[in-house]
Amino acid sequence: MSENQETPERKRERLKQEEVKRNPAGNMNDAFNRNEAGNLSGLAGNLGWKGLGRLITVMIIGFIVASLFLK
Repeated sequence: MSENQETPERKRERLKQEEVKRNPAGNMNDAFNRNEAGNLSGLAGNLGWKGLGRLITVMIIGFIVASLFLK
């Protein structure tokens, strides 16, 4: 791509930032709604690779413990 064209990812981010500047209270509402929708890519992006690894480890350990107690 040429330098003056925006990638779709950058365009989405730019539009998102403009919306936050225009309507700050809407950002809080979006955060609550995002939680209800279960945005997995947002969760993975916010946690980073270490946090995501810890989350997966905890889920696996929880599954093993639950399967042992529910036998």
